[in-house]
Amino acid sequence: MHSKGRIRGPSDPNKRFMIASQSIAEERQRNREFNRPVLVEGKRDKIALESLGFTGKVEVLNRGWSIEKVVTYLFETYGTRNQNDGGAVMSVLMDWDRTGGRLQRKIIGLLESFDIKVSQDTRKVLMKTLKPETRVVESLKGLSHALLPYIEDYDQQS
Repeated sequence: MHSKGRIRGPSDPNKRFMIASQSIAEERQRNREFNRPVLVEGKRDKIALESLGFTGKVEVLNRGWSIEKVVTYLFETYGTRNQNDGGAVMSVLMDWDRTGGRLQRKIIGLLESFDIKVSQDTRKVLMKTLKPETRVVESLKGLSHALLPYIEDYDQQS
């Protein structure tokens, strides 16, 4: 059973972890190869992505600045289009709980008002596949033992 309007991924945890890991591996590759930063809420979220092998820029929203100041900084630092592939300048990966959803919508609205091209793809996949286990980015560190083998398999295939 699931509640009305709730988005769910496959019931098999291995299948869900495999789908989540593929999305994470693709995001990690864009972060490394196209210098596409990922915006997360806090330091623990950044640490979680680093534990999954992110080596490119991970920007943190909670740095003592207003959201508007962070968005202005992102615009001034990264521009409106990715210089390497012409695609999204950055990915926004807020938690997939109620507060994270509100933040995600606000940040996306502000970034798009600067005509900044943004990707939300990884967040959408993680929201569907990891909701039973977690609703927050920082918990990905605790799931890294389950996710990394799939991520590494994906890396070897591509």
